[in-house]
Amino acid sequence: MPSRYRKFRVRRFLIVIFLSSLTFCLWLNHLPFNALQTRWGELATAQPPNPSQLVQQGIEQYRTGDVQEAIASWQIALSAYQNINNQDNAAIVREKLAIAYQQLGQFEEAINYWKEAIANYRSSREFVKVGWLLTELAQTNSRLGKNREAIALLCGASETDEDCLETEGSALQIARKFSDRQGEVAALGSLGEAYRLKGKYDQAIETVEYSLKIAKENNLSVYRSSLFNSLGNAYFSKAQLNEQRVDSAKLRGAKAKASKFIKQANFDYQKALGYFNNSLELTGNQNDLSSQMRTIINLIKLYYHPKYLNLADNNNQAEQVLQKALALFKKLPNSSNKVYTAIDLAELEQVVPSKNSISFQAQCLPRKLKDSQVEELLKKAVLIAQNIKDSRSESFALGKLGHLYECRKDYNKALNFTKQARLAADQKLRAKDSIYLWEWQAGRIFKAQAKESEAIAAYERAIATLEGEGGIRNNLLFVERDLQFSFRDTISPLYREFARLKLERAESLPITSQEYQKELDSALDAIDSLKLAELQNYFGNDCVFTVFDQERVDDLEREDTAIFSSIILEDRTAIVVSLPNLENKEKVKPNTERRLKKLAWINDSKNFQEEIKNFRLEIQKFYDHNDTFLTPAKNLYKTIIHPFADDLERAKIKTIVFIQDGLLRGIPMAALHDGQEFLVEKYAIATTPGLHLTFSKPQNFQGLWMLALGLTEAATVDGEKFKPLENVADEVNQVTKLFPGSKKLFNKQFTDEGLKQELKQANYPIIHIATHGQFGTIPEDSFLVTGNNMKITITQLESDIRRFSGGSEPMELLVLTACQTGIGDDRATLGMAGITVQAGVRTALASLWYVDDDLTKELVVNFYDNLRSQMSKAEALKEAQKALINQHKNIHPAQWASFILIGNWL
Repeated sequence: MPSRYRKFRVRRFLIVIFLSSLTFCLWLNHLPFNALQTRWGELATAQPPNPSQLVQQGIEQYRTGDVQEAIASWQIALSAYQNINNQDNAAIVREKLAIAYQQLGQFEEAINYWKEAIANYRSSREFVKVGWLLTELAQTNSRLGKNREAIALLCGASETDEDCLETEGSALQIARKFSDRQGEVAALGSLGEAYRLKGKYDQAIETVEYSLKIAKENNLSVYRSSLFNSLGNAYFSKAQLNEQRVDSAKLRGAKAKASKFIKQANFDYQKALGYFNNSLELTGNQNDLSSQMRTIINLIKLYYHPKYLNLADNNNQAEQVLQKALALFKKLPNSSNKVYTAIDLAELEQVVPSKNSISFQAQCLPRKLKDSQVEELLKKAVLIAQNIKDSRSESFALGKLGHLYECRKDYNKALNFTKQARLAADQKLRAKDSIYLWEWQAGRIFKAQAKESEAIAAYERAIATLEGEGGIRNNLLFVERDLQFSFRDTISPLYREFARLKLERAESLPITSQEYQKELDSALDAIDSLKLAELQNYFGNDCVFTVFDQERVDDLEREDTAIFSSIILEDRTAIVVSLPNLENKEKVKPNTERRLKKLAWINDSKNFQEEIKNFRLEIQKFYDHNDTFLTPAKNLYKTIIHPFADDLERAKIKTIVFIQDGLLRGIPMAALHDGQEFLVEKYAIATTPGLHLTFSKPQNFQGLWMLALGLTEAATVDGEKFKPLENVADEVNQVTKLFPGSKKLFNKQFTDEGLKQELKQANYPIIHIATHGQFGTIPEDSFLVTGNNMKITITQLESDIRRFSGGSEPMELLVLTACQTGIGDDRATLGMAGITVQAGVRTALASLWYVDDDLTKELVVNFYDNLRSQMSKAEALKEAQKALINQHKNIHPAQWASFILIGNWL
């Protein structure tokens, strides 16, 4: 199998994992319990009857849906087997307990039982069984978002997860060593799913296709429908990835690329449809109702997907499949799967693509089914869950019923069902993935009832459930990187709604009060947490960002520095500014807070965001030699900066640091205009994803050295042509002269492999890269052009710096001098910002759009020269930009404002 595949960090709501097994094949868990017994032998008849009877009793309880009682029976049986030292039967009971706890969503318990059973079988040298349970354990890890761990269990550990090493003791190695074809099919199928959940769709497809080939050759028909489903899901996800690549290419003006991705997406949708139909035919022939329903739900999601509906007139087919699902639902036996199927059907929505780049609140979208049908399905789900005593599925059914009444604005009923859902989730389970939902839902209902205190308390509990000890936010971000999960619909609204409540409360308080400051601090903390989640979701890997404590933040908040934070809400935008407390500074009240925060509102967020896009569009039109950018530049100054202009003067501010939200991340604040001069002519300017993500230590640049890489030749990458950069050689030669001992790599030497080798051999405090760069909506479309018509993605660059850059200190500075981001793309700059925290680079300097490389050379040489004279990084950039303004008469701001400083500005 190929060793390299592109990553797409995909997003999906965690609840979907539990609502059905529709998109995630639990390969072994779909087998009935008697299949496990047939595979590994019946419980020994020579054992005392009591534990055997308890095991059988548990099996019957599980089959009728009473999972909690089944667990109780099996735990007693396990104790009995342990007392008589019957480890073989104890291992089998542990398997059952693992599956049962997995059914309840208690995955850590399941993992413990899998590990104990594996240890039992290893000690008895029953390695085929070890292989099977490693596959089971891998599946459980995948459901927790731990796909790297899953791949290691199936294949062996790998630094990149791109190679299946098939190391000794891995599930796949065991299956092949002992010619266990069934185990091999299961391991490969689970491996393909793990690749899919990590966004490695090509690798997933190739792996599952190989698993399907073995299943056909060995007549293992029990797996084929699941394999067809898995392939359908992989192609469906890949199609949605290509949709996003279409949008990203369009924002950058790459029309040819967009056309290519459209064709690929259409092809992938058709492949997905074919595999789902194959699965449906097979499950129909086998009369496998549960698997049939799983496939039908997948088909419904495909048919009703808005982009797929554009390919052909699928409405009739979609409606037919939906009606088939409703008819089949009535035939399903009562079980937790039936409960989740009912919820899935009730939740099918009329998909309306959002025009907003940010989702501000939980949605009440129109459903496919009539309101009365939805209510009937959810009430039926509640009754089934109660009858089978499944608190977990009951919680989801009650919660969704509460949401239905919330959307109807019947808040008393909505709150009643939401409280019942919360109680069911907490009963024996502490199911945090559902508890946070119902706390959030209760908060929305309280807010609608104008019960502010109750609403805030509920939001705080929801966020604490996500972020507190044992919180689940990372699982929500990473569990399934599938485009069907929308981060902005499932995490972002919670934090923004909470921030709004705190800002509105602050608005009602005296500015001089401590309560006012506390409310603003609380709102900013929520948005800071959201921005960290945005970065994690964008990069979508398991790397943990370094989050600095308040003491380190205090080091950044110098007396001459103002921090501007923007919070874009649905109807208006908040600007919160942190300034030095002059009463403390002047010793008037020496025991007061070091910093004070002030709030100003920008009314009409929609018009404000249009102004932002217009400014970005107009300022890039420098070849037209016009000043149409001035009107939006002045307007944005008036709305963002002017309300605090007097405060900035009184505090003698020299540096402004912006923590931006949404589209504001993609504009150059340096080019805002007060009617007399540009903002950068008065203040040094920087941006950061968050103070708690920013290194605080300043750096002396004298005596440092750099690795400089440049591309001077024309290049073609993925069919897109990039013109030669004629002044890059001179740029690289000049900047390396400023730092003795520096190394240069040009053209064919400048490759991903060449960069890795250099980073392995020496510790470079500065990396300077002069080449075309594209930053798109997704990491796959964020890359730098290298020699030999190749590229290095931003995730590869981050990984190279993090893994191969030596030294105990982080890299000081990364400079990217010919980058481009899409107009109106609020996610493109996440790649730029992310590298400062993901790879541990203190500061990045990068361009938002391509600038004439002769002027670029002049700006960066001045910037480095200023650094060597002991200026701060922000001051060095300010003076370099002012030098271009002063030395080139009538220079358009697009030629100097494109460069932004990200991260540590000291």
